[in-house]
Amino acid sequence: MKKLSVLQTIACILAYFVGTQFGFELWQVAVFAWLPIFLGGCIWLWWFRNVFFFRDPERRIPHGDNLILSPADGRLMYLYPVKAGEVTSDKKGKKIRISELTKTEMKDAQGWLLGIYMTPFDVHYNRAPIDGEIRTLHYHRTGTNLPMVDLWEYVNFTLLRKAVDMFAAPFHLENERMTMQIQNGKMVCFLILIADRFVNKIIRFFQEGQQVRKGDKISFIERGSQTDLFIPCERISFRVRPGEQVYAGKTIIAALEQ
Repeated sequence: MKKLSVLQTIACILAYFVGTQFGFELWQVAVFAWLPIFLGGCIWLWWFRNVFFFRDPERRIPHGDNLILSPADGRLMYLYPVKAGEVTSDKKGKKIRISELTKTEMKDAQGWLLGIYMTPFDVHYNRAPIDGEIRTLHYHRTGTNLPMVDLWEYVNFTLLRKAVDMFAAPFHLENERMTMQIQNGKMVCFLILIADRFVNKIIRFFQEGQQVRKGDKISFIERGSQTDLFIPCERISFRVRPGEQVYAGKTIIAALEQ
C-alpha cells in the first residue's frame, strides 16, 4: 500500500475535520484543503521569476593585473585549445572554426576557449574578466533560438549540478549572441554571450570604446544561457577544471604567465 506524504496526511485530516463539522461536500473540502498549497506555489513561482532570478549579490573582486576572472556564474563545461583558428572537442571529435562562434573574422587565432552554462538558479549578470577597453561589440541576430538542453541535460545541470559538454551543439552555432572584445596592454578576451530559446534579448551596460574594470557588471542575459570566453593567448595557467562551479567576478579561472 502506498504511503502518504506529510502534506497529504495533513490534508486528509483537515478534510475529514471540516467535512464532519460543517457538512461540506468532499470536493469542496478537497479544494479548501489544497488551496493554500496551490497559492503558496504560485507565490513562490512569482518570487523566483521576479525577485530571485534578478538577484545581484556583492562580489569581492580579486586583484592582480595578470588574473582572468570568470565572466559568468555557472558550471564550466569545457576548456579546449584553439589552434590555427580551429577548436577541436576531445570527447566528440568535432572541429569548428572559432569564427563560427564569435561570428567575426578570426584567421589563424591561437589560444583557449571555455564554456560556462548558466541555469535559472545561477546569477545572470555577466562581469568583465579583465581590465580594459571594449574594442568591439558585435550582435548576431537569428530567426529562432534553438533550445540549449534536453530534459536529461537540464536535470544534470540544475538538480545534479553536473557539467554536460555542449560544445558544437546546434544552438552553439546558430542562436542569437553578442561578442564583446575587451583589451588592455597585456591581454585580450572575447566574451560570447549566447541566448537560450526563450531569451528575449541580451542587455549590455557598456558601449564600444568605454573602459571597464575587472569585475564590472557588463551585461545581463535571461533564463538558462551560455557564456563562452575565448582567450587568444597560449601562455596561460588555468586555475579551474571542467565540471567546477564558477562565479562571475569572483572565481579566478586563469593567470597570464609572466
